Amino acid sequence: MWGGAGAAVRMSTLLAPTLREVPAEAETESHRLMLRAGLMRRLAAGIYSHLPLGQRAIAKVEAIVRQEMDRQGAQEVRLPLVQPEELWVESGRSAKYGEELWRLKDRHGRPFVLAPTHEEVVTDLARREISSWRQLPLILYHVSNKYRDEPRPRAGVMRAREFVMKDAYSLDRDRDGLLAAYARMRAAYARVFTRCGLDWRVVEADPGTIGGGDTLEFVALADVGEAEIVWCEACGYAANVERAEGARPAEVEAAEGADGGAAGPVRIHTPGVRTIEDLVAFAGIPASATSKILFLWAEYAPDGRRELVAALVRGDRQLNEIKLANALGAVRLGMADRADVLAQTGAPVGSAGPVGLRGARLLTDLEVACGGAFAIGANQEDWHLFWAKAGRDFDPGQVADLRLVGAGDPCPRCGDALRGANGVEVGHMFALGAVYSQAMGALYRDDQGRSHPIEMGCYGIGITRTLAAVIERHHDRDGIVWPFAVAPYHVAVVPVAAGEDGTREAGERLYAELRGAGVETVLDDRDLRPGAKFKDADLFGWPLRVTVGRTLRDGAVELRQRRGGLTERIQLGGAAAAIRARVAAGLGETEPPPGHGSQAPDAPGW
Repeated sequence: MWGGAGAAVRMSTLLAPTLREVPAEAETESHRLMLRAGLMRRLAAGIYSHLPLGQRAIAKVEAIVRQEMDRQGAQEVRLPLVQPEELWVESGRSAKYGEELWRLKDRHGRPFVLAPTHEEVVTDLARREISSWRQLPLILYHVSNKYRDEPRPRAGVMRAREFVMKDAYSLDRDRDGLLAAYARMRAAYARVFTRCGLDWRVVEADPGTIGGGDTLEFVALADVGEAEIVWCEACGYAANVERAEGARPAEVEAAEGADGGAAGPVRIHTPGVRTIEDLVAFAGIPASATSKILFLWAEYAPDGRRELVAALVRGDRQLNEIKLANALGAVRLGMADRADVLAQTGAPVGSAGPVGLRGARLLTDLEVACGGAFAIGANQEDWHLFWAKAGRDFDPGQVADLRLVGAGDPCPRCGDALRGANGVEVGHMFALGAVYSQAMGALYRDDQGRSHPIEMGCYGIGITRTLAAVIERHHDRDGIVWPFAVAPYHVAVVPVAAGEDGTREAGERLYAELRGAGVETVLDDRDLRPGAKFKDADLFGWPLRVTVGRTLRDGAVELRQRRGGLTERIQLGGAAAAIRARVAAGLGETEPPPGHGSQAPDAPGW
């Protein structure tokens, strides 16, 4: 903000095309407002041009990220966006990533990919340039566009095919070094998201296609967010629902209802019963006393082999497909259709069950495997078995935690009820260990000449997604309400009643003074009615608006805060200094002391 003339622009020359109508393509408030306020324009599905105001806001987020990376001793690099696919084959991720990996060939037919991330490139750089323990530890980072061929781009830049991201990579000699870097980056992330004005949580998460062991996800709370998280107020456990653990076997209670005694299940004719809801209505039992079986095709790398799997969960639960894929070691899953299930197993969907099941690999959720007896399909049309029990009446196959955990479920650590919320994933950290360095031969020699794989961590922040999350949190019915830290400009000078003597001149003079004081300022010099200017100022979300108009006869201007709408008169003679002080105070609100966060970074579970 300070240090020479402040950034300034005139509205008459600013490329900021506003829209009065809500665009039909927009699905979230951030998407709508980024289009309405002229921050970006759609080029193709999931691909946007960022216009001047959008680019300035993106640059503000990038600047905060760079400051916090530099604070941790990270060194900025620039890495290629076009990568040889052979690196991805070497790491084993080419097949795992699937169709989201954007592939292309050069004129010689050599295969390349557009970068969705840079683990392979950094590992290749490390194996070429690092040979000795003396060169470690090291943290490298870069900010660039990323590319993922999303099947259904949506919500503007929240789920885009081209987006801006910061990647950082820590390189260490051993596990202790990795964990130290991991802790430092966690503290840095806490500062980044607090400075951006977000209400965030950090939760355990699934590593997905990145891989590695421990992984944490930073989630900005928002009603429209795709990320679902749960947490426990009692003990601090927190995870996204992809990772959240279900009840452990010792904590699983028997299902409600009779267990049928030791004689085994009872076979009952159930005409027209196809769903759990039908079964509940037919038998007058709770859904928790039923179980359901779902059939999916599992695909494995690197050969693309497929097998039909059957997942058994309690009737009132949802299957967590990510847990199922992890239990299988599959790279992707897809629902099997009725014809495939009937052909493979002979069981009609709607009446299928685990007793006597053939033609599919069975996996059973802990609640069913360790619980009581349940009503299940009998593998014959219009028939069900009541009070079948795993281990007594059927082999449960592979037992695993397969269910989707949600708010109200017991905490896997202490048993207290979990709370839940939605949010936007804005950051992710992975303790990779030697996953890439071992596969790709990134080794160093210690002081005894012995060879070791480099211990790696990777740390991502979605820059454009963070900006969208800021708008989701900071807006009202009139438009964006920017926090000072990421606002494209901090102050708008709005001359009105321009026909009165001196109004335009006073506005120009104040505009020049603010520029000279280092304040980022917009001058609305357009020939429009005051109401139109005010409406645009609210839409653009300038933190402060200075109206130069009728109060000028008293030697004063009006200063209005966008957040809260507080308006006050200040004398024109001291206006520049007073406004500069307000901006400094606004920026100070998002500059926490080291270690501070919206949630303390060292607090349990956060």
